[in-house]
Amino acid sequence: MKKTLSALLSLALTAGAAGAADYAVRQQWPLDGAGRWDYLDIDTAHQRLFITRGDRLQALELASGKVAGEVGGLRRAHGVAFAPKLGVGFVTSGDADSVVVFDLESLKTRSEVRVSGKNPDAVLYEEDSGKLYTFNGKSADVSVFDAATMAPKATIAVKGKPEFAVSDGRRIYVNIEDKNQIAVIDIATDKLVAQWPLAGCDEPTGLALDAAHKRLFSVCGNGVLAVTDAASGKAVARAAIGKGADAVVFDAASATVFSSNGEGTLTLIRQTDADHYATPVTVKTFKGARTMAMDHANGKLYLPTLVEQRFTVLVTTP
Repeated sequence: MKKTLSALLSLALTAGAAGAADYAVRQQWPLDGAGRWDYLDIDTAHQRLFITRGDRLQALELASGKVAGEVGGLRRAHGVAFAPKLGVGFVTSGDADSVVVFDLESLKTRSEVRVSGKNPDAVLYEEDSGKLYTFNGKSADVSVFDAATMAPKATIAVKGKPEFAVSDGRRIYVNIEDKNQIAVIDIATDKLVAQWPLAGCDEPTGLALDAAHKRLFSVCGNGVLAVTDAASGKAVARAAIGKGADAVVFDAASATVFSSNGEGTLTLIRQTDADHYATPVTVKTFKGARTMAMDHANGKLYLPTLVEQRFTVLVTTP
């Protein structure tokens, strides 16, 4: 029997969902000024939280929230990624059409490299291949570099505006925001091998991967979480999330999907198995908290936003 969209929208209930409601904003880390911000990520080796903030990349100590330093001179920074074995990080400078390489220890800039496209947004370091990928929003393509030397290797057209991307070590998956699709790139050849439609999902942005079950999670502009089979591209499930989501995290330890929503909520959805998901649980945050990063060692979530016109990181914990 073929699954209809209405059937996909009907998700299984589970008692485990109740535990997700224990999440709440426990701390607020007020920082300097306001301004722009976008994606953030955690460098676990140095226990630092990195946040892109328009003209700079700011690093905070995870233990205290104190500013550890920054990478300056950026022009509309978007995404950040780390290559721990190389001792470097990467941050996209969208308006400069470049990616900046910085030292993870000292935070000093090592180099700035032009990408082959326009407005690099998300960035992904693929450790097994040693490649760096930037996803260029205004040229509908992906720039590929040898991460160790930053020598260009390829440019991949993806036929739409690429947003966030994830890798399973064999393929890279990237949301195509203006086409409501997931594009699939073969890492060995750096070729586009598939484009999967996301039925019922408008303007997908954040993307996460459950590697064990081969499931992709896309958050969509119309308040939908789309679950996709990463092997076949088939739609698995749909669930309601808050409006204005821009990031999604899957935590394998708790089998939970987290969606950060700009309306001022955090949606939590427990996974009962690869194809079944619990009734969503909503946790109140603050308006504008649309992006996030998770420390998977303890389940803490970090969500930046403005609180009383001051840039603030919300620390949300179980």
